[in-house]
Order: sequence, then structure tokens, then C-alpha cells
Amino acid sequence: MTRSLRGRLFTGLTAIIVLTGAAGGTLAYLWAYNEAIEMQDSVLTQIGAFAMNASTRQSQPVGGVDAESEVVLLELGPIPRGSADDRRLWSLHDGLHNDVRQGRPARVLLRTRPDGSRFAVAQGDEIRSEIAGDMAIRTLLPIAALIPCLLLVTALVIGRSFRPVVRLAEELDVRRADDLRMLPAESAPSELQPFLASINGLLERIRAMMEQQRRFVADAAHELRTPITALGLQAENLDPLDMPPGARDRLEALKSGMSRTRHLLDQLLALARQDLASPEVEETVHLEQIVKAVVADLLAEASERNVDLGFTMAEHVSVSADPVAMASVVRNLVENAVRYTPDGGRVDVGIYRESGQALLQIEDSGPGVPPRDIERIFEPFYRGPKPSGDGSGLGLSIVKRIVARYGGSIEIENLTEPERSGLRATVKLPAAD
Repeated sequence: MTRSLRGRLFTGLTAIIVLTGAAGGTLAYLWAYNEAIEMQDSVLTQIGAFAMNASTRQSQPVGGVDAESEVVLLELGPIPRGSADDRRLWSLHDGLHNDVRQGRPARVLLRTRPDGSRFAVAQGDEIRSEIAGDMAIRTLLPIAALIPCLLLVTALVIGRSFRPVVRLAEELDVRRADDLRMLPAESAPSELQPFLASINGLLERIRAMMEQQRRFVADAAHELRTPITALGLQAENLDPLDMPPGARDRLEALKSGMSRTRHLLDQLLALARQDLASPEVEETVHLEQIVKAVVADLLAEASERNVDLGFTMAEHVSVSADPVAMASVVRNLVENAVRYTPDGGRVDVGIYRESGQALLQIEDSGPGVPPRDIERIFEPFYRGPKPSGDGSGLGLSIVKRIVARYGGSIEIENLTEPERSGLRATVKLPAAD
């Protein structure tokens, strides 16, 4: 049994229309059939009235009547004579009778003239039934044509009635996972109002819970920064002291751990700020200037590892966004490219406009990402099957949230060119006029 409410409604209405049409058609057929029979009796009566003052020497078909009706005028004479059928008819009283004529059932009208002669108007039952059936079927034709029309109208009305539900489903399908805006209930049918009110209440509770979680993460990261910074300063103060090699190694490990922790806290704070930030706070940003500044900051790190960091194209492109957020996007992507590019590799950065969009493209010559992990690369804290460096796995998650907040998209793909391997990150944002 179908679980679709629309399917159930259409099936039920179809059954009602078909059953009602069948019952109505049967009654209409019987009524039309009986009316046709009575009409043919009336025709026999009218012919008998015309033949009252006329006589013929022999039986003959009646002129002026449809030849297919096979109406015959029979002269019986003043006394019984002729065939056995004529003599039997002569013995009947005047009026309509069901009789047998030449071995076939027939309808017969008997009349007696003032001079005592008698006649009969006869018509075979077979032709009468055929004529009545044809007339009854013609009566059924409008009903038979009406049923498909009603089914079509029913389907259209049901489809139109469920259109608000379909529109709501389509709106929810295209929403981002973090879009918790209330569903519009003003234009929805009254039957959907309680359901929409419940859904909106659930969305409000989810939004409040997510806000609480984000604020907790931001507050916790902020509170942890102070003791971690203090510990880092104390570790730095130990550098000038003379200590055994083993203690010096443990100190370096401690400083490295605190550096990773501080970086993680910075990323958590950045993620929380992006979750809590308002997308309406934006301005026109020259994207190429931000990218050039970030590349300039990272040139020293790239040079230490002999990584060729430079531009393939740097067109003048503007976007409407928060400059700090855009700088975070560029820095995360370029840092990742430099970090995962082996010594002596290269990182190419391109900025250009295409079809009304600003494109930022970063290619590296690193090992790339396994195809099975491409979809998971934007998940928070995901660092792949072989993590390396001090990364926290939050950079790409932050990038995706910022890009999505400003109506853009990001795509990560492995380079499959014969002369080069690595990873390509492409960010697309609506270009500002």
C-alpha cells in the first residue's frame, strides 16, 4: 500500500469517481433503454392512428418510417384469414401485444376500423432492442467522457493543493546544513500551520543549542589561551639557562607541544568567530591585495624549504566580504599548500575573474589527498590518514564556512597532469561590481 498521502487521496477519489460513474452509467443506460422502447411503442401507436382510415390489400412495409426500424403494416380483414400468425393476431383484442411473427418475437399493435376490418402494426423485438441499445449507448457517451476529465481535474487539484508542501521540501533541500532560519508559515495552508509551528520550534531549539555549544567552545578556547601563553613564556625564559642535553630535549618537546596547543586554540577561536559572525558585516575587498600580502608573509617559510611560492596570474578582482575573513581563507589555503609541499617543490597562486566570479586557485606539488578522503577533507579535526606537521585539521573547515557565508564555493581536487602531481584548491566568490 502506498505511503504517499497524495497517492492515497487520488486513489480514493478515483475509486469514488469510477464507482459513481459506473452506477450512474448503469442507471442512465437502463433509463434510456426503457425510454427508447416506450418511444418505439409510441411510433407504433401513431402509425396505427394514421392507418385507421386507410386500407391495403396486402401487408406491406410502412412508408415514411426509417427503413432500419422494420415496421410492417398487416391487413387482417373483417374475418380471420391468411396465415396462422394472421389468424392468431385477429383473435387478440385491440392494443399492444408481445407476439411471435415468422418464428421471431415481435411487438404488435392491433386496431379495428369502423367498417369492422382489422389491421396490425408489427415490429421485431430484435430490431427494437438494437435501436434501444444504440440510443442508450449514446446516452452513456457523455458519462464515459466525463470520467477521464474528472480524473484529470482531480489530479490537477490534488497536485495544486500539495504544491505548498512541495515548495517547502524544495526550500529545505537547497538549504545549507547550518541554515536554521524559520520556515515561512504565513502563505501555507491552515492544515500545515501546526506542523510548521512544530518544525520552527524544533529549529529554534537546535539553533539555541548550537549557539550555546559555539559560545562554550569560544569561551573555553579563550580561557585556555592565557595559561598556555604563560607556560610558553616560562619555557622561553628557560632557554638561556645551562641544562643537560636530556633536559634541553624535554624543554624543546614542551615548547613544541605548547606551540601546537596555542595554534589549535587560535583555530578554535577563529572557527567560533566565523560561526557567530554576522554575514551582513562586509565591504568591498581587493582580493589580489590580500593574497599578495599573505604570500609575502609566507615567503620566508617557503624559502627555508626551497619551495617556489609565486603567482601564475594576479588580476584585479574585488569581492564583498570581511577583509579579516578573506585573509583567513587565503592564509589557511596557502599555508596548507606550503606545509604539504616537499622541499624543492612549488606552489602556484592564481587570481582572476571568470563569468562574474572571483576565482582564487592554489596548486601545490605535494602528495595530494587519497580520493576516498576528498569528501572528508572539510570535516573539523580531520587530518587525513597520514597527518604531518602542527596542523589541527580545522583550517579547511574554517575556509569552507567563510566561503559559504559569502555565497561562494570551494573545490579540492588532485592534479592528474602527466608532468605534475599535487593538489588544487579553487575558491569561487561572487565578484563585486
